[in-house]
Amino acid sequence: MEISGEEEAVTLPKEVSNVSISDGNKFVYQILNGPNEQCFENFRMDKPVFYKLCDLLQTRGLLRHTNRIKIEEQLAIFLFIIGHNLRTRAVQELFCYSGETISRHFNNVLNAVIAISMDFFQSNPNSETLEENDDPYFKDCVGVVDSFHIPVMVGVDEQGPFRNSNGLLTQNVLAASSFDLRFRYVLAGWEGSASDQQVLKAALTRRNKLQVPQGKYYIVDGKYPNLPGFIAPYHGVSIEAREEAKEMFNERHKLLHRAIHRSFGALKERFPILLSAPPYPLQTQVKLVIAACALHNYIRLEKPDDLVFRMFEEETMTEAGEDRGVVLEEEQGEIEGHEHGFRPEEVEDSVRLRDDIASDLWNHYVQNLSTF
Repeated sequence: MEISGEEEAVTLPKEVSNVSISDGNKFVYQILNGPNEQCFENFRMDKPVFYKLCDLLQTRGLLRHTNRIKIEEQLAIFLFIIGHNLRTRAVQELFCYSGETISRHFNNVLNAVIAISMDFFQSNPNSETLEENDDPYFKDCVGVVDSFHIPVMVGVDEQGPFRNSNGLLTQNVLAASSFDLRFRYVLAGWEGSASDQQVLKAALTRRNKLQVPQGKYYIVDGKYPNLPGFIAPYHGVSIEAREEAKEMFNERHKLLHRAIHRSFGALKERFPILLSAPPYPLQTQVKLVIAACALHNYIRLEKPDDLVFRMFEEETMTEAGEDRGVVLEEEQGEIEGHEHGFRPEEVEDSVRLRDDIASDLWNHYVQNLSTF
């Protein structure tokens, strides 16, 4: 496949300059035998988490030691590439292996992580308790669903469908995130020109579909219609319209929706390869998104308070009122509920649920006012 663009010269991360490098094997074990901070800076996870992942991949028979490269070094190559957005040539010089060897082990580890990724996603939302939020009005909300665009590199003859509304080449990725910053579902690979509603419809109708626990729902933003299992904000609401209950609902809704931006932020902070288009086949680029999300979940389970997660947990969400009085944009080409496979009465029930939440919020506010 013809790839547009040329490989850019990439400098090594500054962390490497502090390490004496004679060959790849010594580099890896010098990092692993050094301070934990050095392991985190280079391989994007703490040492115990790194070693446990090595053991897991070996126990499952997904990776094995070779005569020249042990599993620890194989995993280090992969994590170093996705954790610093490096190209093969830069890593080749660092680890002192040929480009073919680097590429082979990169793909081997990528496929191994993909093979085990379902262990890190909650494929059946009813099989274990989901982390719920502590908002009493949205007590049945289990997370947020949204889409984000990841830069993609494709052949010149394939670029049309991948060019998004901003003229950039991207893949449109849909994700469901819980309030503990874990991804519960990820659908990657859709062209950048595809609407968010199209991708949601695909997620709800494909074989490995996005499932919503019975009686629960996700928060979605104004790009999506209000559907069973997916509660969207009200449209066309402003403080001047004197629709206080709906406006209050939208503010509370916006607070909850910010959880997924924290998840996305932590993901991209840890794995900056998602910030630019890597020169790999399209299928590999799609796998990278899934693998990065799976590793994000794995680290969240093993070390929920590591440096990256602390960065995004410490972000406050108190600025919710900054958009007060702003009218949300109306959806363009809204897809009706039945096109997502829902019956009209199910859609009506979801609208009634939203109205009930808004009413409860407003009534509680009025009651509190009357006590003063």
